[in-house]
Amino acid sequence: MLSQQHSPSASFRRSPRRPGATTTPNPSFSSRIFSDVAGDITILVNGKSFLLHKFPLVSQSGKIRKMVAEANNKNPSELELNHIPGGPEAFQLAAMFCYGMNFEITASNVAHLRCAAEYLEMADEYREESLVSRAEAYLDEVVGHSLEKSVEVLSACEALLPIADELRIPERCIDSIAKIVCQEQLVMGLSRLDCDDGGGGGGGSLEWWVEDLSILGIGFYHRLILAMGKAGVRTYTIVASLMHYAQVFLKGIGKPQIWNPARAHPRVVEHKQKLIVEKLVTLLPSDKGPTSYVPLNFLFAMLRMGIVVDASLACRLELERRIACRLEMVLLDDLLIPSTQTGDSLFDVDMVHRILVHFLQRVEDEDNVDFGYESEALGSPSHGSILKVGRLVDMYLAEIAPDPYLSLDKFIAMIAVLPDYARVLDDGLYRAIDIYLKAHPMLSEQDCKRLCGFIECQKLSQEARNHASQNDRLPVQVVVKVLYFEQVRLKNTMSGDSGDERYLSQKMSSGVTSAAVSPRDTYASLRRENKELKMEISRMRVRLSDLEKEQVYMKQGMVVKSGGHGRTLLTSISKGIGKIGIFGGPAGGKHGTSGRTADGKTGRSKRFSEA
Repeated sequence: MLSQQHSPSASFRRSPRRPGATTTPNPSFSSRIFSDVAGDITILVNGKSFLLHKFPLVSQSGKIRKMVAEANNKNPSELELNHIPGGPEAFQLAAMFCYGMNFEITASNVAHLRCAAEYLEMADEYREESLVSRAEAYLDEVVGHSLEKSVEVLSACEALLPIADELRIPERCIDSIAKIVCQEQLVMGLSRLDCDDGGGGGGGSLEWWVEDLSILGIGFYHRLILAMGKAGVRTYTIVASLMHYAQVFLKGIGKPQIWNPARAHPRVVEHKQKLIVEKLVTLLPSDKGPTSYVPLNFLFAMLRMGIVVDASLACRLELERRIACRLEMVLLDDLLIPSTQTGDSLFDVDMVHRILVHFLQRVEDEDNVDFGYESEALGSPSHGSILKVGRLVDMYLAEIAPDPYLSLDKFIAMIAVLPDYARVLDDGLYRAIDIYLKAHPMLSEQDCKRLCGFIECQKLSQEARNHASQNDRLPVQVVVKVLYFEQVRLKNTMSGDSGDERYLSQKMSSGVTSAAVSPRDTYASLRRENKELKMEISRMRVRLSDLEKEQVYMKQGMVVKSGGHGRTLLTSISKGIGKIGIFGGPAGGKHGTSGRTADGKTGRSKRFSEA
């Protein structure tokens, strides 16, 4: 029998046998035990037989004792133990313990031994230092003080559920890991202070324990990350662990997904990856603070993978909401996510639309929190964010406009989702609409008018107006409107007046509130008017810059022409007005020819400068 005088740590290495040699059943195991006494009982474990002796087994295993007693009248010579945790390997170690043979308890077999001992009822009531007490001592004194061993034991418990949970083995390992990581971070923080190492806490190198956790299944990993968050582990290290885990188990998460140009159904993926995506999203830290630790590229990678594996709607909506919170920092390529719906547009336009709705809701919520006008300065975060998103949406519209599968309703929905004040200039919007008209020549005249109705001609730059006035794809009413505003601008330039001032005054006079509305509604109306006025001020600044550039060009032209032909500035301006005559005449025919030439030269790649 095993010696009873050894200390707990010494009793776990009882012989100089090779590590792992005791974990594989030996076919000659029964022949080496009491070779002078024939075996009197055969134990079947998952189809593997062990020829053993009743006495050493019955004396230390309550389970086998009861089975023998229940079948005593039948003189049993064969018993089946098909549900023992750990299978034949764990039973062989337990049998070796019953016979007093030496073997080594390690982190790789202690969980199997503890569960098998519980199943076989090898407790202290049958022996003072039972297999249960030996395994428990190893778990408490060795595993509980080592992160690597705790992770190894926790990983082994995945095949031992639910009995491992009943014995609280995973719970103890998780608590040990969280405690050790917190202690390690505290020591590292103090060492950084001692070294006088300035800089943030989220520095460059990966935490040494992050890779160790990647051997865990998603179930235990999910429980572990939750415990680490409650224990106070730093958020940025948890995010680093989530990203590393995703890269290990979600193949290709850091690379662009390959999509079938034939628009076939997405490839079949394992249910395991879908579960991993959904679990990892629930583990993402809160983004309500001033700084978000989750990189945007990781959120988009998870969203792409969630679409591929058909993750739950709640999972994808959560990722979209998180992206919307930082939409002003998103790049155009991030939004170009192909659609997986057969017969739909090439890109997932509905997803981008939902992200924009979340973004505008966030801006509205932020505005509702502020109750003073001081926070609504021109350079406030919400104002700058909306302008950036407006430019991003216009670029996105121009990118998806050539898609022959893109319906007019979806394209218009993307245009209309942004408020009017999100665009200081409509040059980007005009370019996107022009590309859509070129790619969809079969649109009816009514649809063209409906689409072009979103262009505000007074918000076009001079270059965009010049292009629009010669664009034969636009409805005639839009071209006439563009030429009208161009003539008004030239007239105001000659008279030293600005049409934008009149436009601004109209906006100011239109904000009349009724005396019958509540004070809260009145305040909300005033806030909207205030925001519109600030946008008009921004627009006027851009227009003023254009006028200053035009003045410089006109002065240069006056100097050159007065030297050669004696033309005055007034003559030059009057000739310029005559060339863009709105109605009839030879000038109209020239416009048609020049419009085709301009279209042939620029096409889709034409980009208008934004001041």
